[in-house]
Amino acid sequence: MKKLSRRQFAGGVAAGLAAAAIVRPAAAQAKWKWDLPSGYAATNFHSVNLIQFAKDVKDASGGKLEITVHPGASLFKVPEIMRAVQTNQAQAGELLMVVLENEDPIFGADNVPFLATSYADARKLANVQKPLIEKRLQSRGLRQLFQVPWPPQGFYSPKPLAVPDDLRGLSFRSYGASAGRFAELAGMRVTTIQAAELVQALAAGRVNSMITSGATGYDSKVWEHIKYFYDVQAWLPKNLIMANQRAWAALDDATKAAVTKAAEVAEARGWAESERLSNHFLGELKKNGMTVEPPSPALKAGFQRWGDELTKDWLGRAGADGQALVAAYKASA
Repeated sequence: MKKLSRRQFAGGVAAGLAAAAIVRPAAAQAKWKWDLPSGYAATNFHSVNLIQFAKDVKDASGGKLEITVHPGASLFKVPEIMRAVQTNQAQAGELLMVVLENEDPIFGADNVPFLATSYADARKLANVQKPLIEKRLQSRGLRQLFQVPWPPQGFYSPKPLAVPDDLRGLSFRSYGASAGRFAELAGMRVTTIQAAELVQALAAGRVNSMITSGATGYDSKVWEHIKYFYDVQAWLPKNLIMANQRAWAALDDATKAAVTKAAEVAEARGWAESERLSNHFLGELKKNGMTVEPPSPALKAGFQRWGDELTKDWLGRAGADGQALVAAYKASA
């Protein structure tokens, strides 16, 4: 047997690798790439759900569509996300729907106080709200993908609360128009702060109270600054996941079907996870030294009184569509 020189051997290996490269199929390359900004921490259940959604789309499309999720307001802040998707700076995005309430009150239907306070009722409300949301998104060059709720909203306070007047003078963190109006009725000072900025705002003393879910309290380790949580279950706000219509139209039919199916799965998974984690988050607040309890009868009556005023205000602003939405919801409840 003829012995090969080192140079001949190296040359043979290189030739073999080149031949293998010719016959071996190249790794699949994404035909379309989407960015999907979100305003919530990477560990938040909404973000985890989005990341799984992106993986499901990639797998189901055979790698043709690759979606990169940008959590924690790392690409755009929550109030900027709709505009970013409209202008195709991002091809999809997630935001808290009530952030858009000043643009159109229908986006804030799930923040009408005490209208839908359980997951079952929130689902019924979502079913009648969705077609109206889809219509509004279409007029803005957007497409609705899916919606996922936060757990029921409770009140965080730096001190014990027994009667409505105990709220006066608190520095209240608002994330949307409804929460801000509630704070004004209760005599609190209002500052609008999105979730990604909440930890800094609490640490700096800019706010010391808020209405939000146990999930947000857990994510921001609110027990380091606030010691009381009153489980008023005011509403279940939803996150809206949308896509740019032109980016959607560019996809082939098979990829559109893959996105639609993945969105349906993500919505069901997100609702189930939100409900599963609801009590878990409250347990974590307790475990970390917070007092978690229902409101006193007097405090509950105050919340209900403010809620009635906010509901009347919302119905006035939402007009015929708002009246029809609430009527359809109550008929289904």
